[in-house]
Amino acid sequence: MKYITSLILLTVFTICCENAMEASHVEVDEFAEAKTLYASNCASCHGQKVEMFVDRKWKHGNAIDSIISSIKTGYEDLGMPSFDSIIPDEQIGKLAAFIKNGIDNRDSYSFDNKFNPDSLFEVDGVKFKLELITDEIEVPWGYVFLPDNSMLITNTNGTLFHRTADGTLNEISGVPKVQNEGQGGLLDIELDPDFEQNSLIYLSFTKPKDGKNTTAVIRAQLDGQSLKEVTEIFEALPYLSTKHHYGGRLEFDNDNHLFISVGDRGKRDDNPQSLENHCGKIHRINTDGSIPEDNPFVDKENAIASIYSYGHRNPQGLKFDAKTNTLWEHEHGPRGGDELNIIKKGENYGWPVVSFGINYNGTTFTNKTEMEGMTNSEKYWVPSIAPCGMDMIQSDKYPGWENQILVGSLRFKYVTKVAEDMSETQMLKNIGRVRNVRLDNEGYIYVSTEADGAIYKLIPENN
Repeated sequence: MKYITSLILLTVFTICCENAMEASHVEVDEFAEAKTLYASNCASCHGQKVEMFVDRKWKHGNAIDSIISSIKTGYEDLGMPSFDSIIPDEQIGKLAAFIKNGIDNRDSYSFDNKFNPDSLFEVDGVKFKLELITDEIEVPWGYVFLPDNSMLITNTNGTLFHRTADGTLNEISGVPKVQNEGQGGLLDIELDPDFEQNSLIYLSFTKPKDGKNTTAVIRAQLDGQSLKEVTEIFEALPYLSTKHHYGGRLEFDNDNHLFISVGDRGKRDDNPQSLENHCGKIHRINTDGSIPEDNPFVDKENAIASIYSYGHRNPQGLKFDAKTNTLWEHEHGPRGGDELNIIKKGENYGWPVVSFGINYNGTTFTNKTEMEGMTNSEKYWVPSIAPCGMDMIQSDKYPGWENQILVGSLRFKYVTKVAEDMSETQMLKNIGRVRNVRLDNEGYIYVSTEADGAIYKLIPENN
């Protein structure tokens, strides 16, 4: 039976090929091979259809020779691997020509259909429209809602804004110096659990020092349009010259512990499995930076006392479910293997010993997807969606969506809604590289994107 089925499929395939060859009007795509190379080797970081290459700032030049050099040798500190041992020179030349053609002829490419924010959307029984909250912030990485539902918004360039209820953007002074390079900058923001009494906020950022950098967290008092009593309460060690995988998400639990995500800083073989550095970990501290006495490794010799879990790659999503006392986390895999995890005290989440991903250049680094003593993810994504930002729907504004998790996708430019059985629904396709997703004090969903620096509010039709 299998033989007959295969024969039928082969016959159909042959006929289709013959018909295709006879269609003389079909033009040959001179970049067909290059497009395949791009999809296999570049799309997971730079977008499905060259957008990130075409629109990027070309630090190392965009002449054809410069592009070839970048592909061949890479830039390790920026997370760009070298492909000279993987892709033959002839194919690298074709790939570079494809990218260069995109730069020179931006409008000639057929990219994804343009997103229309004025549409009426319908997802899983809920109809909603989008309200543009702002489009004046370059990269709105993190945001929180004050008691009056006005917003504090971070821009990766180091600027903190207060958006008032009437839509006015005011810059907040007193923000520490940040290194806005690569994936770094001013990152996440959280309010103190007792904010209404003490006006304290927390900011994560990329801190520069002596030509290197790290992920750090400060606590400060919000006083009108300025920060006062700025105190650093967390500093990830060691400082490194790499400029990616900072993590940087902040989240509080029911006991006023602050959780901080720190990426592996691109040093996967050195950092995430070692308890003697801060990188590739989820940390738990008190609001003043001190260490909770019941942290899992406080009594382990040479271990970093703030570590709560380890074996992480680049966690850019944290959400604490106060109802179930559960901390959710998501993190970037390499090519494939993005993860959605429930974070548990003292557990090892496996990176890079276990993974569903491979290297960006197509080689493998492990053949294990699980191992005794390492915690499996609740869900993984292959191919990678490049998750960023996360929240949980715990309001009645979107009937039927209760308790579902929202995750932004940088790569595919949508928001995915993950149900309790880990099934998912993609929505807002092509909205842009989603940097954050968060609910306000009334339970409405807000989504921020990078390309146009926009933040949108989802307004259900019945509201």
